[in-house]
This record gives sequence, C-alpha cells and structure tokens, in this order.
Amino acid sequence: MIKLTSLGALILSASFSLSAADSMVKMQSAHSVQETADRFAEIAESKGLNIFARIDHQKNAEAVDLDLRPTQLIIFGNPKVGTLLMQCEQSMGLDLPLKVLVTEDEKQQVWLSYYDPMYLKGVHNMEGCGKVIEKVSGVLSALSSSSVSK
Repeated sequence: MIKLTSLGALILSASFSLSAADSMVKMQSAHSVQETADRFAEIAESKGLNIFARIDHQKNAEAVDLDLRPTQLIIFGNPKVGTLLMQCEQSMGLDLPLKVLVTEDEKQQVWLSYYDPMYLKGVHNMEGCGKVIEKVSGVLSALSSSSVSK
C-alpha cells in the first residue's frame, strides 16, 4: 500500500507544478478543455459551490475573427466563505470569486490553472483567516485533481 501511495504522489507531482514566482498551480488534464471545464463545474456544483460565470475565450476570439486555442475560464465560489475572507481583509474581493482557467497548449496538452489561495493570503496581507484559507486551498486542489484525472 505504501508503494502505491508513493507512486500516486510521484505521478501527481509530475503533472502538478507551483511556480514560486507567481504561485500559479497547473495540473495537466487527461481530458479536452471542454470536458475538463464541464467536469470541474459539475463537481464544484455537487459540492455546493456556485458557478457564477463561464467564459469561452476561444469562442469570443472567433467572434472577432481571431484564432485562439481552446481556453475556458470558470468563475465560482461560495458567498458564505468568500464573505468570511473579505471580513478578514476586504481587498480579497479583488480575487473573489475564485477562478480556474482551462487551456490547450501548442502541443495539444490540456491544463487547469489557478492561483493558490495561500498565495492570495500573502498578496492581501490577511491576518486571522489561516484556517479558512487552508480549507479553501484544499478544496480547490481536490476539485481540480478530480477534474483532470481519468
């Protein structure tokens, strides 16, 4: 069992990266952009989160006769949790609701990306909401992992 857990951690770390420069989390998806975005939205809603908006940047580019690889943005959250975060530091409203971006790169690999909430905690100099931010970070990581896995 330990070997399986270690193998799982190794596989996850190979497709997951956190850049120290910008704290963007990127997870490679086993699905298309559309399917990854659909899976994320369905899982998020099943966990009681609201999908506030879904933006298809590729479709918008086509509308103005420009090309863009598949790119979808999902804006989502929970007003109760978001309000708690803004009560700690109102400027957090700049980064709420949360967002995930699902893209296809030039090699036709699909990625789900988001800013780690722990990074946002630092950006907004939040004090006293560490446990809430940690929970949000864990939920976002779990949702994203479920969305990109086979």
